[in-house]
Amino acid sequence: MIRPDLSQPIPEHITAAHFIGIGGSGMSGLAGMFLDRGIRVSGSDRSDSAAMRALEDRGATVAVGHDAANLPADVDAVIFTGAIWPENPEYLLAKERGAAILHRSQALHWLIRGRRLVSVAGAHGKTTSTGMIVTGLRGVGADPTFVNGGVIASLGVSSATGSDDLFVIEADESDGSFLLYDTAVALITNVDPDHLDHWGSREAFYDGFVRFADAATQAVVISSDDPGAREVTASLSHSHVVRFGTAEDADVRVSDIVTEGPVAFTLSHAGESVRGRLAVPGAHNAVNAAGAVAVLLTLGHELEPALRAVEEFGGTVRRFDLHGVRSGVSVYDDYAHHPTEVAAALDAARSVVGEGRIIALHQPHTYSRTQAMFREFADVLETHADHTVVLDVYGAREDPVPGVTGALVSGAFADPDHVRFVPDWADAARYAAGVAGPGDYIITLGCGDVYRIIPQVLDALGPEQD
Repeated sequence: MIRPDLSQPIPEHITAAHFIGIGGSGMSGLAGMFLDRGIRVSGSDRSDSAAMRALEDRGATVAVGHDAANLPADVDAVIFTGAIWPENPEYLLAKERGAAILHRSQALHWLIRGRRLVSVAGAHGKTTSTGMIVTGLRGVGADPTFVNGGVIASLGVSSATGSDDLFVIEADESDGSFLLYDTAVALITNVDPDHLDHWGSREAFYDGFVRFADAATQAVVISSDDPGAREVTASLSHSHVVRFGTAEDADVRVSDIVTEGPVAFTLSHAGESVRGRLAVPGAHNAVNAAGAVAVLLTLGHELEPALRAVEEFGGTVRRFDLHGVRSGVSVYDDYAHHPTEVAAALDAARSVVGEGRIIALHQPHTYSRTQAMFREFADVLETHADHTVVLDVYGAREDPVPGVTGALVSGAFADPDHVRFVPDWADAARYAAGVAGPGDYIITLGCGDVYRIIPQVLDALGPEQD
């Protein structure tokens, strides 16, 4: 992993940019926006993807595999993600040449210049909330530029260039880069301590959110329910703070939540109440919608039109995403990789599964998080799923840690009959399919590559039926 140096000067003018890791949803979206600006784009990634082919069709030069030969001689900026290693040959050559080497957040900062920025931060719910805000703004007639951490299902893209002055982003607190942006409206979904490998302490993590919020030039929209968010709110000096959630004193309050099927609820603000119904399940999405509507209110829109526009949100890819039904078993995928997110995803599944059972197929993400939170993961999975299959750890940017495997999670279950650690994917797919029966849901959980096991699970469940 390469830690970003956010003090690195950003070039005033960029005519050619090279992206290391161009195939990811965030990086490919950025590369596309550079192309929108008429900038020459090149890049590489370790494996091919539809996103790379789409960029190539638009004129980008892309390569599969990392090699120093991929780096053009005349680029103004080399843009990287924290997922690459310091030994990456393109990164090393860029350093040798003295090129401007920018973290993706700095490239995004360059793109944002001069726009009115809505930044969405928080340990969970960022991608969904960003998608709801973008959907809502488009529904009330705005045309924002946006960069999201996942594909907005109804739009088929994670980012796009709009025609007005609004820019909406999913801002990343994991490495502190959310402090880089000149934010007008800050939305904080929650403040659940994570990424302490970067921040060093819980106190520093909270202080980062306070600085992020107080720097917003227009408004802070923040959860009224999350304990961490309440703690941050108490430390703010900002003059315009809008609190959203189920708390009695929330400025934009959610009440009367009904979770059977797509979630329905009442949203109240300044003496007005409107009944709403989303296309996505889960009580947490009612709260996410309240945050999105609160942002639209701070931007000058009225409650009912804002809620009606947000209701059109159809989800994001890898958030409770149905991949198929075989032998009466529905197979879903979700990006959840923190205990709070896992609980929310499983609760959403519970609200629509009816009499069926939920079989979780969990891939722990990173050795550091697994080592720190394996008991919390075990408790959430045992409480919210009927049965859990645990895969081995997806290390991402981290080197293996001796003794830290998926067995840590499965071994922390109170009842070992509710869990099985199966590190071999073929065996895990067969086992999950064997546990499931008609009416059940199998849901893969993790932000690594766990979604790649889904074809094996579907095959193990049986052939497609007419």
